[in-house]
Amino acid sequence: MEIQTVSEVSMPRECSIANALAVVGERWSLLAMREVLLGVRRFDQIARNTGASRDILTARLRKLEEVGLLERELYESHPPRYEYVLTEAGRALHTVLLSLMDWGDRYVTRGEPPTVWRHSCGEALEPLMVCAHCREPVHVEDMSVIRVHQPQ
Repeated sequence: MEIQTVSEVSMPRECSIANALAVVGERWSLLAMREVLLGVRRFDQIARNTGASRDILTARLRKLEEVGLLERELYESHPPRYEYVLTEAGRALHTVLLSLMDWGDRYVTRGEPPTVWRHSCGEALEPLMVCAHCREPVHVEDMSVIRVHQPQ
């Protein structure tokens, strides 16, 4: 019988959710991404709207830039000042933020939602996840796992 070490026994499940959370799973990172999605691109405005301290926000924005969700663009040369813009990967995060916002509106926030988006059709946006193949709404009871990594 082979004895397993603690690290071998407690090996977590490989998971894209865990991988994504390693990149954006911290409060200030998601709030910074929210601000840039809302069109706020300058550091001072992001700091004011998120409530993050300058040192924490600097670290989070640097990480978001390193992982490819944001890019810095020079908007003033003397002194050098930058604004943050979404990359393709950053723009793709909008569905996650909209889903999180929708969940917060439904189950956490009291009263009217603090932020409402308008869709290009002219109506208030109500995020809805649908199957890419049949275009039907996705519900937990309609899903089944076909592959999941098993920890060893």
